[in-house]
Amino acid sequence: MLASLAKIAALVVVGVPLVMYLAQDALIFARQPVSDSRRADIAKRFPAASEIFATAADGVRLHAWFVRPPGAVAAPLVIYFGGNAEEVSWMLEAIGDPVYGRTPGVAWLLVDYRGYGASGGSPSERAFYSDAALIYDDATKLPRVDSRRIFVFGRSLGSGVAVHLASERHVAGVILVTPFDSLVSVAKSHYPWLPVRWLLKYRFDSLALAPAIRVPLLCLVAEHDRVVDPSHAARLVAAWGGPKRELALAGTDHNNVDSAPPYWREIMSFIERPGA
Repeated sequence: MLASLAKIAALVVVGVPLVMYLAQDALIFARQPVSDSRRADIAKRFPAASEIFATAADGVRLHAWFVRPPGAVAAPLVIYFGGNAEEVSWMLEAIGDPVYGRTPGVAWLLVDYRGYGASGGSPSERAFYSDAALIYDDATKLPRVDSRRIFVFGRSLGSGVAVHLASERHVAGVILVTPFDSLVSVAKSHYPWLPVRWLLKYRFDSLALAPAIRVPLLCLVAEHDRVVDPSHAARLVAAWGGPKRELALAGTDHNNVDSAPPYWREIMSFIERPGA
């Protein structure tokens, strides 16, 4: 009996961490691919949006949706990085008309990660970082966009991508929604019984980068976030090296934070006056 119990215990101790290690790619990167027919339908429904393609160093074709206010001479640009299970074309409806919508006069670049939307390839932390830098560099050459007013916007997992990009490129400001300090920290809060520091392949360690980033930060937090506890955002904001504003949106959770009335108002105010 004792020998059998020991075997079961050994299987649990070794087997559960092994399963979690092998499953982490699927857990962290919940790919949301879009077929060509659906992409065509999205383009038809949102005629103000155009499609941008870029080719990474390894040959992977990347895709993004680009919206620019008509007639703008030099519009500020927001580069958007979504969550781990997010298909970013929904933002075309969220931001609305480029003249009369929620962010009038602002250009948007909504990025499809590798394996998401119409982008090829397979997701990874390193690839996300290199792709973001490539997309930023291409974005500075977009017509009628003010390259001095490029903002990065990261939601949930995208906060790690946005922070890393802000540490490597000049940006006018950083907008983070339901962000975290590091993926290791979040994983430890969800799986305290696992040696996540040793198991986790992807770190997204924004906390390590934050003190050296001097540009303004707007951080919007869901009051009742059960996916990324607000304490993770608080640690990141505390470490931020530049001007910062953190706002908890009452009555919201991780997935509906954008439904709060102050959400778009705060974002637009920040784009207009990031240092205020």
